[in-house]
Amino acid sequence: MKVGIALNMLSEPPRPDVAVVSDHLAMGDLAEPLGFDSLFALEHHFTGYAMSPAPLELLAYFAGRTKRILLGTAVIVLPWHDPIRVAEGIALLDILSGGRCLFGFGRGAASVEYEGFRIPMEEARPRFAEAAQLIRKALREPEFESQGEFYRIPKTTIRPRPISHPEERFYASSVSPESAEIMAKLGFGILVVMQNEWAKAAENIVAYREIAQSVGHNPPPPIILTNVSCAESRGEAQDRAMEWLGKKWQSIDNHYHFSDGHLATVKGYETYGKMAKTYARLQSEEERVRATEFYVKIQIVGTPDDCIQQIAELQRVTGTDHVVTEFSFGGIPHGEAEKNMRLFADRVLPVLQNDAAFAAPPAPSPQPAASSDLFAPA
Repeated sequence: MKVGIALNMLSEPPRPDVAVVSDHLAMGDLAEPLGFDSLFALEHHFTGYAMSPAPLELLAYFAGRTKRILLGTAVIVLPWHDPIRVAEGIALLDILSGGRCLFGFGRGAASVEYEGFRIPMEEARPRFAEAAQLIRKALREPEFESQGEFYRIPKTTIRPRPISHPEERFYASSVSPESAEIMAKLGFGILVVMQNEWAKAAENIVAYREIAQSVGHNPPPPIILTNVSCAESRGEAQDRAMEWLGKKWQSIDNHYHFSDGHLATVKGYETYGKMAKTYARLQSEEERVRATEFYVKIQIVGTPDDCIQQIAELQRVTGTDHVVTEFSFGGIPHGEAEKNMRLFADRVLPVLQNDAAFAAPPAPSPQPAASSDLFAPA
């Protein structure tokens, strides 16, 4: 199994932003020496929810500081970008990294970000689907053109050309039924932020694979993104998770404003309206504790042995062969985050990478979900 880390740079007032970013860059610098297989950059804007507005640029920085580690995006939000510029950035990063990159794409769900980029949120789904196909074409074909609904591209080429085939390592996180069919038919993999019960995630993975296989594609195993709290004792791991994942949980609603239910009336985001009831619980202290307990339960939390067992179960249920972890979340102090990461790297990582039990992922094995709670993408 491959195991990576993701950098989620939540602002921490009154600390200067540069101090927070520096802490996360230090976490990124630890990834390769500690033996991790990949490093992922997020994309968010405007609120400080995750101060990573330019994932390709951030990964270019790490391409020059690393030798072997995979570099990935989780995710590039396509409706906010000119797809040709995205394709050019991917091609250049492919060269800078020696072909050791993969790319997750999404359509985003924060109205504040759509407003900031002056893009109608109702256009998110068709813009995402059109841009994804255009980027794939730009990277695959030496010369291309397109006359789409949003992007009209005369005959052109992107230079420099990539040195590998990054378009064969594309993953989609926007997998609503409508966009899932397009992405699956293109042969994209699926990238899943662990935002709900594992069984529910497995249902979505199975449905996605069935669509892809129906048109002759065999998508790779899913990439799973999850938070980790690893400690010598279960009590310490649980206490850390409740405090700092609790703060992350609050930061999600501060950014997305799911609790007010506004997305229920936005075309293409109707299912997100169901999150309003879940996030409204944050207004009650008792309900906030219960909701946080549920959120913590669907992450990886416990002793090193607990983490190994939980990831084994996650693999069994979802069929993943690549887990991407976050050790620094919710504004946790840097020293505590690094302690979390180092213990996991010392005691958990070697087992996941070397034990034959983790070598060949099974097909996803979903079980009936016990709850309808919904959470936001990280």
